[in-house]
Amino acid sequence: MVPVTRALYGGTFDPLTFGHLDLVARGARLFDELVVAVGDNSRKRPLFTAEERAEMLRAHTASLGNVSVTTFRGLIVDFAASQGIDVLLRGLRTVSDFEVEYQMALTNRSLAPDIDTAFVMPSQEYAFLSSSLIKEVMEGGGDASRWLPADVMEAVRERLAEG
Repeated sequence: MVPVTRALYGGTFDPLTFGHLDLVARGARLFDELVVAVGDNSRKRPLFTAEERAEMLRAHTASLGNVSVTTFRGLIVDFAASQGIDVLLRGLRTVSDFEVEYQMALTNRSLAPDIDTAFVMPSQEYAFLSSSLIKEVMEGGGDASRWLPADVMEAVRERLAEG
């Protein structure tokens, strides 16, 4: 019998971008099941609560039958182990990403030797995207419509207007 492969794609997703959704779609094709886990880390000072971000993800991944969305606190490897998941999905956009992701993957392996990390490259049009860069563009009044779903862009606008 072929084992069912389950992977966990964890992140902040603040805000949810087309780059994130690209990686979710790639992960959904690569694995039998993909769990997208929204980190609840208030130190990062997110625009949206973890549950708000999870709801955005659920709305935009509903058509992918093998994708589920949840939230978590603490170490991603601990959460993955608690869910019986032994593969972490990570995106690599740039060379600088590789250095950070490589260090994180080795640290995670040291903490949880049975959990592996799979790296996937995004589509070229999303290779430079980061949520923090998009927030900066929007804070400066720029148009982020090519990088964000319309409902997410509107939510970001509203949240930024609240101050």
